[in-house]
Amino acid sequence: MFSIVVPSWNNLPFLQLAVETIRRHSTHEHEIIVHVNDGTDGTLDWVRRQELKHTATPANVGICYAVNQAAALATRPWLVYLNDDMAVLPGWDDRLLEVAQRLEGRRFMLSATMIEPSASGNRCAVAADFGRDPASFRETALIAALPGLRRGHWLGSTWPPTLLPRWLWTEVGGYSIELSPGMSSDNDLSMKLWHAGCRTFVGLGDSLVYHFACVSTRRIVKNDGRLQFLHKWGISQNDFDRICLHRGEPVELEAALAGRSLDIDDYARLANARTRARLSLAFRPAVTFTVDASR
Repeated sequence: MFSIVVPSWNNLPFLQLAVETIRRHSTHEHEIIVHVNDGTDGTLDWVRRQELKHTATPANVGICYAVNQAAALATRPWLVYLNDDMAVLPGWDDRLLEVAQRLEGRRFMLSATMIEPSASGNRCAVAADFGRDPASFRETALIAALPGLRRGHWLGSTWPPTLLPRWLWTEVGGYSIELSPGMSSDNDLSMKLWHAGCRTFVGLGDSLVYHFACVSTRRIVKNDGRLQFLHKWGISQNDFDRICLHRGEPVELEAALAGRSLDIDDYARLANARTRARLSLAFRPAVTFTVDASR
């Protein structure tokens, strides 16, 4: 049913667990497509032995290029982006598919809900520690605890696992490569969808995955995605999340699927946010360069 895109950068044990749980815990048969960044840890050989669809680059090209390349091989009607440091849990795809089918023909983005060992303050995730890596992952205990970990649905789908129609992904052009290696690329995609008329951004509290969290991002030199977002869209990520997406707010599913329009108070807050953004950009200190005159 889904084309599941999984970029991976020398995280073979995590990737193996991600693929294994997709195969073991999915109700439906899905197309798995891996992008191998670098792959010097044996990832590329393993992917080939598994006969998985894949793309590959000899160096780490980051999330934006990786997901775009892999997504070009997708053939299923719905595209799912999954991090390689995630393990899907039983029934994760049932709820996503049910809601996606109800929204057939509409613009939407759905998210599964992450269970993370350290999710304090994240209104879109569940905090519960069942291991920090595949070797310490307590899967049996986690599955037994699932009934108590399910939560209500929430607004503001942006973070993976994300699902959207493949035609919509193509329409907005996927991830923006100017945000490589990828900080704020998820938020940027949501903004592109917003400008394309999408108003349904829903996280499903009963579609669950375990996220070991930040396994790759600890190793990269990060782009200043928040500043790039501000320059590109004329509004900060925080204001976009708060005013337009209502990130993390609880919602009844029927109300969420009906879509949401900005009311007059939202327009006023959005106008004020854009004014603050213009002022912050206008008064940023100029960048200075020191020239070595001896050269």
